Amino acid sequence: MTREIKHHLTDELLLAYATGDLPEAFNLVVATHVSLCDECRARLEAFEAVGGAVLDEIGEATLSGGSFAATMGSIRAAGKTPIVPATPPRRTGLFPAPLRDYVGGDLDAVRWRGLGGGVRQAILPTSREAKVRLLYIPAGAALPDHGHSGLEMTQVLQGAFGDDGIRFGPGDIEIATEDTHHTPVAEEGVDCICLAATDAPLKFKALLPRMAQPFLRI
Repeated sequence: MTREIKHHLTDELLLAYATGDLPEAFNLVVATHVSLCDECRARLEAFEAVGGAVLDEIGEATLSGGSFAATMGSIRAAGKTPIVPATPPRRTGLFPAPLRDYVGGDLDAVRWRGLGGGVRQAILPTSREAKVRLLYIPAGAALPDHGHSGLEMTQVLQGAFGDDGIRFGPGDIEIATEDTHHTPVAEEGVDCICLAATDAPLKFKALLPRMAQPFLRI
């Protein structure tokens, strides 16, 4: 898989994941990508090693009696951080281990909801700071023209899509920001399945998607 991956995570996102500064939805996308990509996994391990060295340099501090309970409460409030195995196990289905743990199985366990035009989604439960969903886009189908009010990370699991002349295939990740305005189109041949996280609603150009947006939670 790694040899085929051309689009990777940025250092900023990997560092934010290593330090626990990402919302749970983005953590899941990062963990899914890193479980597929040797290059990004090695960079993440380097960031984590630096963090460990910094902690070793810090002296001991006196804690109050309620520190442990407060810390555990903060962890629960922040949501889960998916664990990336040092050596990801061999996959027996489509989903890598971090994603399979969230779905409760593989592709056949997903509860899809139609969005129109054959496109389907399944929103996964995470903390409220951001949303993460699985997207099923039929081969050759296009998503509505849209922009972004925040960050979007899209991890390709199956098939491929084109965006402004750039191809994103299995294992690739696309990072869209407030400056991005695009119309992703699924490649012909194999239906495209992606994992996408957003921290703000999309900005659709056409009226119909804008009207449906509150009901579809996109």
